[in-house]
Amino acid sequence: MVESEFGVEDGFMEYGIPTFYVRLREDSKQAFLRLVKSLDAFELAPLLRRKDEKVVLQIVRKPPVKPSRNIINIGLFFATLGTVFLSGYLQSDVVGAIMFTGAIIAILGSHEMGHKLLADKHTVDATYPYFIPGLPPIGTFGAVIQQKSLPPNRDALFDIGVTGPLMSFFVSIPITIVGIVFSSYTWIAEGSPTLPVPILFQLIGLVFQPLGAIPPLPTEPGNYSLGVTLHPLAFAGWVGMLVTMLNLVPVGMFDGCSKFGWGKSTPESFIPWNYSFGYYLLSNGFVGALFLFLSASRPIG
Repeated sequence: MVESEFGVEDGFMEYGIPTFYVRLREDSKQAFLRLVKSLDAFELAPLLRRKDEKVVLQIVRKPPVKPSRNIINIGLFFATLGTVFLSGYLQSDVVGAIMFTGAIIAILGSHEMGHKLLADKHTVDATYPYFIPGLPPIGTFGAVIQQKSLPPNRDALFDIGVTGPLMSFFVSIPITIVGIVFSSYTWIAEGSPTLPVPILFQLIGLVFQPLGAIPPLPTEPGNYSLGVTLHPLAFAGWVGMLVTMLNLVPVGMFDGCSKFGWGKSTPESFIPWNYSFGYYLLSNGFVGALFLFLSASRPIG
């Protein structure tokens, strides 16, 4: 089976594992994927790596996969609906809370389903999203999926990793636009706490503005600046952009690290750095600066 896909120079057993020294061909990527598919029926998986200037192919047994219990996903989903709705209600009325809940779930759900759909495309076993209930003002700590099998190659890792942040980013944009239109102008007293304004928000604000009129200047003495009270949809869009930025940073368990092979000297290892840096310039905030600093504290390559 191995000889049908690669040129075999030598074959032997290493610690009970069938091991081959092979020669790569022009279509080695496709050959390896065909071998993955052929061995899958026997609950086996190939591992390809370089060792001492040789290309080593090993055939290992796939780890057992426990069946998923979707009842847990469903329970967490409804619990998160409740906590997010409560957070939205504390900011607005019932209608605003419903819109906020739908927007947050759409952003997080699209992010995780982006991972899930590409995992299915590359025949990587993964669960449906686990939503995590949280506290106000957002009402959730996000969502995750569990990857239960090995990806066949780095291309699959890249596809699975990048699709989630891209999906949530594209969902966040229209939500933010509608939210800004529904927002209202207000006068902000000097020294009042405000959210950091992402550059991307400012760019959207050049085209889309709140529909309401500017209120009269307060009569109380003091320095005031014109600001915007965010509609729950706009705040959800702000959260979505922050989540996307964080997930592109190559730190810890974020997509930029766990999905892109951080620390490896491959073109893919530079992509999350470039994305996270570019996205930081658009989302511009203290948290982005902190995680960008943490990313830069580790050498690339």
